[in-house]
Amino acid sequence: MTFRRVILNNDINYAKTTNINMKNGKMMQLLYGNTTIDMPIPENTSGLDVWYPPESDLKAINASDVYQILHNNPLPNIKNACVAIAVNDKTRPVRYDILLLPLLHYLEEMGITRERIVILIATGTHKPVTPDEFGSFLPSEVITTYRILSHDCDDMAQLVDLGSTTQGTPVLINKLFMETDVRITLGNIEPHHFMGFSGGAKTAGIGLAGRATIQTNHKLLLQPYTESGEYQRNPMRQDLEEIGDMIHITACLNAIMDYKKEIRHILWDSPRTVMQEGIPISKQLCQVEIEPLYDVVIASAGGYPKDINLYQAQKGLTNAAAICKPGGSILLVAECREGPGNQQFFQFMHGKHSFTQVMQAFGKIPFQIGPHKAYLIARQGLQFALYLQSSMPDELVRRLLFNPISSLDQFYEQISPEGKRVALLPYATATLPYWN
Repeated sequence: MTFRRVILNNDINYAKTTNINMKNGKMMQLLYGNTTIDMPIPENTSGLDVWYPPESDLKAINASDVYQILHNNPLPNIKNACVAIAVNDKTRPVRYDILLLPLLHYLEEMGITRERIVILIATGTHKPVTPDEFGSFLPSEVITTYRILSHDCDDMAQLVDLGSTTQGTPVLINKLFMETDVRITLGNIEPHHFMGFSGGAKTAGIGLAGRATIQTNHKLLLQPYTESGEYQRNPMRQDLEEIGDMIHITACLNAIMDYKKEIRHILWDSPRTVMQEGIPISKQLCQVEIEPLYDVVIASAGGYPKDINLYQAQKGLTNAAAICKPGGSILLVAECREGPGNQQFFQFMHGKHSFTQVMQAFGKIPFQIGPHKAYLIARQGLQFALYLQSSMPDELVRRLLFNPISSLDQFYEQISPEGKRVALLPYATATLPYWN
């Protein structure tokens, strides 16, 4: 049985196998929601390869480091300005304790009073966030001190029309964000399973956009190069960059995190600049050379909030599918405390009994956010046997066309791993496979 861990230069470092979380030599632990679950090591396989994201030798960034970066690179002529800060909702693991607090402190030192600052929660097509949910992802001192509003992509009164991109995407953006003098976005730069990378203009260009903007942009998903890790050739991402230009974002404060959710690099600049400088660093922290040689892939989405629902956890399934042989089996380990995670996705899946039916039905309707997730899962389901270990009832899992699994032992019984090559991705959403 072989355990492998990949470091920055993609060499195998067997000395680091002790960092794999083993219990009594027979168990591993996988992140699952806010806790862990035990994973028994399968016996009689032709090898179990455990692939972690690369380790980083970059210093972990703290709040004082962020403040220093802001202080050393001040925004010009912002005294007495009105400032809007776009932040992501609870489905994104942004470290607001490290990013937002020093930013607010910096703005105060620059002469911006708290009354002239508004924090906008960039929900995209997610449900608007209610005030009682703010505390699940924002620091308490921010909630009690600053004005915080949640975006609603379907409230036309909140939106202003900026025209259209060259791809024909109508650009409807949060009106309050556009009415402020200084527009700042906060977020992470990390691979995105069809946008190429998150970060930069995405927090505002998608997170604060109207539904028509998001759906038209996301329809580009059907074109080539809309895949994880692809930036320059990705038509969806390049359309988003044009949206960002039209919004005139003042600056982006973006973090690059490792798989342990430690911030390893900070960027504070224009949207396009933070992407150009941040993507190579992001790749160093997530990209791993893995050939698609596996009969079985077990993938943990990486715990909360990556596995908050299936809508989000599917991103880990995408990376698992990249290293699995056609006809192989993939187990996604994701708590999914909020179930499917999107009502339109769930409704579209209703009554579908096969992934072929899903693909046929998707081809007969105008492109919609929600059903697009069913399309992505169906593309994978047509190539692999899909299993899901979650907190959802078995019947619900079956309605979503996954095979429900209650334990890893049950999974092994169903797939009979003897003689098969098995891969484990303990942080699947943060592990970007590639091969030459």
